[in-house]
Amino acid sequence: MKEIMEKHGFICDMDGVIYHGNKILDGVKEFVTWLIENDKKFVFLTNSPEKTPHELSMKLGRMGLDVSPDHFYTSAMATAAFLSAQKPGCTAYVIGEGALSKALYDQKIYMNDVNPDYVVVGETRSYNFEKIEKAIDLVRKGAKLIGTNPDITGPTERGIMPATGSLVAPIEICTGKKTYFIGKPNPLMLRHGLQKLGCHSGDIAFVGDRMDTDIIAGIESNVDTVLVLSGVTSLQDIDKFPYRPKYIFNNVGEILTNE
Repeated sequence: MKEIMEKHGFICDMDGVIYHGNKILDGVKEFVTWLIENDKKFVFLTNSPEKTPHELSMKLGRMGLDVSPDHFYTSAMATAAFLSAQKPGCTAYVIGEGALSKALYDQKIYMNDVNPDYVVVGETRSYNFEKIEKAIDLVRKGAKLIGTNPDITGPTERGIMPATGSLVAPIEICTGKKTYFIGKPNPLMLRHGLQKLGCHSGDIAFVGDRMDTDIIAGIESNVDTVLVLSGVTSLQDIDKFPYRPKYIFNNVGEILTNE
């Protein structure tokens, strides 16, 4: 355990690691306090595109955690950065929340529901048949299909709910086009996190709750992986995958109890 405690930085997933919906998870306050008091570099990396860094900071503040907005990086931000690098000044038809639109605007990517370069899909509570029809029509006319993250489901305080992978499926089926997903396990997300921390891959640990996105992203980025069982993965689920995390804990607080 000495090796993980001496890491210079930590990249942590949020849903299932830090909270479920609006409920903070066991051991999180102690873990975040330890990060701050020991001058560890850290960033919360989330596949969810629904909130801005400022909103995520405020959300944790309501849970009793004081974490500034610069410690957050979302799949919406990664998606905007990717599209801007691919085609500067491009346009997009967006199915998603305001945070996704804002991230795109920040990269000078503007909304277009007539002939956009991209159709971008992220988690949203305003998903409806009219938007699906529009997206299908635009993709058939040549717009490229982008998903902020591939997650089929995500944990909330009400249980497991649909995520972007589920929302984009009808568009793929009807158009025959495959989505390019930006979020984990795409290594882009982790590389952005490393750049944000200014750390080498060997200097950090990546903490997540999903084998199929978090842990595989860490392994493919040559980062030490920590699986916590406070999200969607149980101990029995691990054997379903041909790879394993380096460390396994019930929650992030257990990292400290093993110091």
